[in-house]
Amino acid sequence: MAVSMADIQHLRKMSGAGMMDCKKALEEAGGDFDKAMEIIRKKGQAVAAKRSDREASEGCVLAAQKGDFAAIVALKCETDFVAKNGEFVALTQSILEVAIEKQPATTEELLASPLADGRAIQDHITDRIGVTGEKMELGAYEFVKGATAAAYIHPGNKLATVVAFNQADVASQMARDVAMQIAAMNPVAVRPDEVPQNVINQELEIAKDKARQAGKPENLLDRIAEGSLQKYYKENTLLQQEFVKDSKMTIEQYLHTANKELTVVAFKRFTLNVD
Repeated sequence: MAVSMADIQHLRKMSGAGMMDCKKALEEAGGDFDKAMEIIRKKGQAVAAKRSDREASEGCVLAAQKGDFAAIVALKCETDFVAKNGEFVALTQSILEVAIEKQPATTEELLASPLADGRAIQDHITDRIGVTGEKMELGAYEFVKGATAAAYIHPGNKLATVVAFNQADVASQMARDVAMQIAAMNPVAVRPDEVPQNVINQELEIAKDKARQAGKPENLLDRIAEGSLQKYYKENTLLQQEFVKDSKMTIEQYLHTANKELTVVAFKRFTLNVD
């Protein structure tokens, strides 16, 4: 049957699918909008199954904060062209808003959460797969909680961070500075005692090997390795890192300019880029 342009545009608004896809779906459904939507959704499911082995290395990374909670959401796709599409970014934003409002404990819980129309986030992602023909997936959901939380999105929507503090009413500029520090310097932990033991062991062995190759005596290797480990902590643990805006102080010292008890309790960082 013939379908009107108004009906095609209406279905396009409902589904986000292309004009030709909407026209074909309406024709196949005999003008029934519910059936046409189901046809479009099944197309998304078919494309998702077909492209399941493809790599989704592009995407959109967003973050936000509300009160004591901050979250990062990354919706991944195959190409930068799709990643910059307004509807793709809008879907990522909608997922983030649900995360901030519902504060789900896991990625699976977030994917099962409904958007405004009552349908699960995973269903909306599948729909977009049918629209774009690309593999898409929720590549990351990270969150932190503390007395105060902050979020930072690096320009380009490829990198975001969230950070939580142990005290309320942290100045917004200070919180943002710390979130930006995490983005720029990619620390592995808040403080040395939180660095995984396997990482510590690896760093010690690397330092010993370098010292041996430099001809250092065997009885000095442990001391040399320990010195190297302390340097590693200064470069890779957040509180000991030099503040990027003022290298004369560490992040811990910067926080103490506001309050001697102020510290970071947790942070998360996610990037689509290779660090």
